[in-house]
Amino acid sequence: MAKGIDCSVELNAKTAAALYAEGYRFAARYLVPKATKRLTGPEAASITAAGLQIVSVFETLAERSLGGAANGSIDGAEALQQAKLVGQPLGSAIYFAVDYDAQPQHFAAIEAYLRAAAAAIPGYIIGVYGSYAVVEEMAKRGASKHFWQTYAWSRGLKSNHANLYQYQNGATAAGLSVDLDEAIGNVGWWSAK
Repeated sequence: MAKGIDCSVELNAKTAAALYAEGYRFAARYLVPKATKRLTGPEAASITAAGLQIVSVFETLAERSLGGAANGSIDGAEALQQAKLVGQPLGSAIYFAVDYDAQPQHFAAIEAYLRAAAAAIPGYIIGVYGSYAVVEEMAKRGASKHFWQTYAWSRGLKSNHANLYQYQNGATAAGLSVDLDEAIGNVGWWSAK
C-alpha cells in the first residue's frame, strides 16, 4: 500500500520533493475554480517531477451533493474544464466529495449528483469521497467506479470497496497541514508526464 496526502494548499517543487523524501507516493489535489485551492498545470508538473502520483478531487461545499443532479451537472462540467486545464489524462478518476455525515435520506440525492457528474466528465472515471455508509451505498447502487473512504463518520468500519482510505486529518508533512491517506488499489491516479 502506498501512502499519500491530500491538502488544500498548492504544492511546489520543494514541498513535493519533501513529501517524496518522507515516503509519500501520491498527493490528492482539487479541480475547483477557487484559485487558492485549485491544482494548476505547473503544480501538476512539480508533483509528477518529484515522483508522486496525483489524485483529483472536486469539492466546493461539504454538502453540495444534496443538490442532486442539478449540482452534479454543474460540478462535473467545472471538474472537466479544470482537468483539461491541468492536463489530466483520460481514463483517470475524478472523485467528488460528500464531505459530511450523510444519512440514508440523502442517498438518492447523492446518487443523482454522482450520475450527473459522471455524465459531464466523458472519458474520465467517476469516484466518490465519503464515509463508510456513502461508499457502501454508492457501490451498491453502481453510482461510482472508484471509492475514497474517510475514517470520519465511518464509526470504525472500513469498506471493501475503498480504493483509497483517509485515516487522519490535521497531520503535518513537508511542513504543510495535510490529511493522510493510503492507496489500496485501482486508485485512478495520474501523472503529468
